[in-house]
Amino acid sequence: MSITKTAALAAAMTVAFATGGSAADSRDVLATYADIALAKYEDSLTTARALDAAIGRLLTAPSAAALDEAREAWIAARVPYQQTEAYRFGNALVDDWEGRVNAWPLDEGLIDYVDAGYGIDSDINDLYVANVVANASITINGQPTDASDLTPRFLAETLHEAGGVEANVATGYHAIEFLLWGQDLNGTGPGAGARPHTDFDTANCTNGSCDRRAAYLAAASELLVTDLEEMVGNWRAQGAARLALLADPDAGLAAILTGMGSLSYGELAGERMKLGLLLHDPEEEHDCFSDNTHASHFYDIVGIRNVYGGSYERINRSVVSGPSIADLVAAADPALDRELRDKLDATLAAAEIMRERADTVEAYDQMIAPGNADGNQVVQAVIDALVDQTRSIERAVVALGLGGIAIEGSDSLDNPNAVFQ
Repeated sequence: MSITKTAALAAAMTVAFATGGSAADSRDVLATYADIALAKYEDSLTTARALDAAIGRLLTAPSAAALDEAREAWIAARVPYQQTEAYRFGNALVDDWEGRVNAWPLDEGLIDYVDAGYGIDSDINDLYVANVVANASITINGQPTDASDLTPRFLAETLHEAGGVEANVATGYHAIEFLLWGQDLNGTGPGAGARPHTDFDTANCTNGSCDRRAAYLAAASELLVTDLEEMVGNWRAQGAARLALLADPDAGLAAILTGMGSLSYGELAGERMKLGLLLHDPEEEHDCFSDNTHASHFYDIVGIRNVYGGSYERINRSVVSGPSIADLVAAADPALDRELRDKLDATLAAAEIMRERADTVEAYDQMIAPGNADGNQVVQAVIDALVDQTRSIERAVVALGLGGIAIEGSDSLDNPNAVFQ
């Protein structure tokens, strides 16, 4: 996103905050929240279908240009999807589903060839270097398993989290990302993954098994579309997620604030940002193959903000908006609403500095490198802003009289010494 578009987005959302009515009913607020969820997942589905089409063109006629097009489509698909992540944590149906489409980090040796520096085994993952692309039979839990047919069903039901190991991520955005970019072998130096298009060219194959690699990528892409179709259905008028949200207004409002706070604090500030900064480890960055991490973090932050303000700009530039949780907070405590809006603005501004630095100076994995004081501070400023806005989200919970809300924590924020043990 350009600086100009970012500024326009911030301005539009400020208007959305300012024009909300203080007499909003909680059921109207929940209806807006559900309508925005539907719009976000519809946009995620639209961009996933565009990605699938680009992957189809790559596999039909492999070329450097076709691979670049598929990569660009993947990056575009992340924009609406990352804005949905504020719907996790508070909505059990979304949280249970999310691991199928956005699980990370992954042991990529499960899927395809890896550099020798990756290692050859793991104390906790027997499938660490199973390389299913190159092997039509693998062993799972001590049992030979037929992997000859790399179908969406095989990826989803047999390979994903095989052996009960969460790092065996076989489906979703990050499995596709790895197949499009390959490993990023640059550490905290410049450069992303550099898989050649000939890895998919059966007539001029590099690194072997090009037919199976293509089959895997096609299956993973098809499965992503199917999974997003399912979630779109869950937020339609009689969808399971919408009905669960609307069944109990207080629980629904709690879900909104739980999602905002948990993504803001434990997930984004903690597990996705502070952990990598503490360890100075590029393996802890969210989009580690593509060097798109800065953008994924940015759109998570946008997503938190548009949930609070009850306004979402769709990929076609239309806007879905209505009564919001901000209206309820403003009615209960106007000063707190102003405080939270200001903090959401401050977090977006800090994230924009990080995004601009990634586009003009250095990638996110370079920012978190040891000895990079300036880059480290840019990332830390976003972490600090996320933590600060979470404190106001917690105050909003109290102001609305909502109990029993647990904001997800993170050792990297709450007990940093544990990270090094």
